[in-house]
Amino acid sequence: MNLKGKIALVTGGSNGIGKQTALQLISEGVTVYITGRNEERLHAAASEIGAKPLLADSSIQADVDRVFAQIMSENELFDILVNNAGFGAGWAELGELNMDDMVRVYQTNVFGAAMMGQAAANIFKKQKSGNIVNIGSTASLKGYAKGSIYASSKFALRGLSQCWQADLRPFNVRVMHVNPSEVTTAFGKTDGLMRAEEENKLRPQEIADVIVSQLKMDNRGFVPEVTVWATNPW
Repeated sequence: MNLKGKIALVTGGSNGIGKQTALQLISEGVTVYITGRNEERLHAAASEIGAKPLLADSSIQADVDRVFAQIMSENELFDILVNNAGFGAGWAELGELNMDDMVRVYQTNVFGAAMMGQAAANIFKKQKSGNIVNIGSTASLKGYAKGSIYASSKFALRGLSQCWQADLRPFNVRVMHVNPSEVTTAFGKTDGLMRAEEENKLRPQEIADVIVSQLKMDNRGFVPEVTVWATNPW
């Protein structure tokens, strides 16, 4: 797909993978909207990279509706959804799980992603074109100790990606699932600030490279799922 002139929405675009993906899409000539829950970080990121900020929480249906209403009021078509918003919390062994933590994580990582995907799909099906990129995790491939809440939410997102691929292929809509391994982002931090880069660890740039390269593939094909590992993180 020739990305120049396309319209994209990147959720969780204030920092990390979302911000870097938005930046690289913009460099390809894409008009990019980014969402975030922290107004100051959202507007700072948008100003820095040239994106259009939309203060919104993907776990709130009214915010999802408002985001897509604004995008479609300003554009004739919509081309790309990058479902990046997500977080981890409630690291605990079975026997110590907290229902509130589980609900909070699922509300964003699963339900919010699903409602964003549904809103995009309703547009894409009418257009007979479109692209959804769901940002999963290597945690969606293999569980681990104390990962019941986060890993299961990413397993659920991976399942959504596979279902949407079946739902949307007849409408020429591509659904791609990307599994980053450990990336130096703000993941798991309560202050939202990025971690310092580490020489052997993945950066948001590597994940954004994969996303953009998949989108640039001719529309006749797509990669259903890809996993990105650091070559030698140790």
